[in-house]
Amino acid sequence: MIKRKAFDLSLVSSVVDLKIGCLIEAVDLKSSNRNPVVHEFESVELSCIITESQTNDPRIEWKKIQGGQTSYVYFNNKIQGDLAGRTDVFGKSSLRIWNVTRSDSAIYRCEVVAVHDRKAVDEITIELIVQVKPVTPVCRVPKAVPVGKMATLQCQESEGYPRPHYSWYRNDVPLPTDSRANPRFHNSSFRVNSETGTLVFSAVHKDDSGQYYCIASNDAGSSRCEGQDMEVYDLNIAGIIGGVLVVLIVLALITMGICCAYRRGCFINNKQDGESYKSPGKHDGVNYIRTNEEGDFRHKSSFVI
Repeated sequence: MIKRKAFDLSLVSSVVDLKIGCLIEAVDLKSSNRNPVVHEFESVELSCIITESQTNDPRIEWKKIQGGQTSYVYFNNKIQGDLAGRTDVFGKSSLRIWNVTRSDSAIYRCEVVAVHDRKAVDEITIELIVQVKPVTPVCRVPKAVPVGKMATLQCQESEGYPRPHYSWYRNDVPLPTDSRANPRFHNSSFRVNSETGTLVFSAVHKDDSGQYYCIASNDAGSSRCEGQDMEVYDLNIAGIIGGVLVVLIVLALITMGICCAYRRGCFINNKQDGESYKSPGKHDGVNYIRTNEEGDFRHKSSFVI
């Protein structure tokens, strides 16, 4: 009875050893971070760890997938492509990239071939996101706006990743997204679009005068434009009316001068045809008869039938 129990235990032990042997005959990979996020110009590690393998020297390859194109990063024990000179291999199969740039944002695939394992190939993908600090935004602020008129201020930045959010400041005081939401700005009527960077006044008020600047920010940092002054001024209605009247008077005087010159014949063409003055010729049907007195003439009518 005791011998039979010993046989049963040895059989169980053999089965367990066989199962363990089958498990470790397949190469297996894992990563400590499948979605690393890093700021531009910093370093990052792409973790690819071989957890199980019977092969002492497996073949390791790294590929970069970006924009539908696949290229080698590590092949034949050598760094390839644009990562050469700023990438090395550590821990047998992981990559370390120094001084990452925005062009390094991509999907990286670690492939391991272990020829002595029953399952000889395994792979793992890692998505690298490189965040880019915004550059100095371009701000457009009108210099002068009349009271009661609409005004639009613009702030734009095109290089930051992820896309930055925008905030506006007046005299170093941050502006809310809606002036109606803050009693401090009850005299203003503006809205800030933090996605597009526009600051729109539906009708400017005298209190809206000041120096404005914008800040573009994301997870990688922030940048601001130089402050620009906007003046809100009152319309001079009396001056505008007076100016219109002066223009009308000037136009009336010019018209009168033209009319007077025309009446005096300044615009008539006095050119002669080059011939001297001619006396009028005799009319047909009239006979001239000399009388007794010299120089006395009279005429009679003649009729032609």
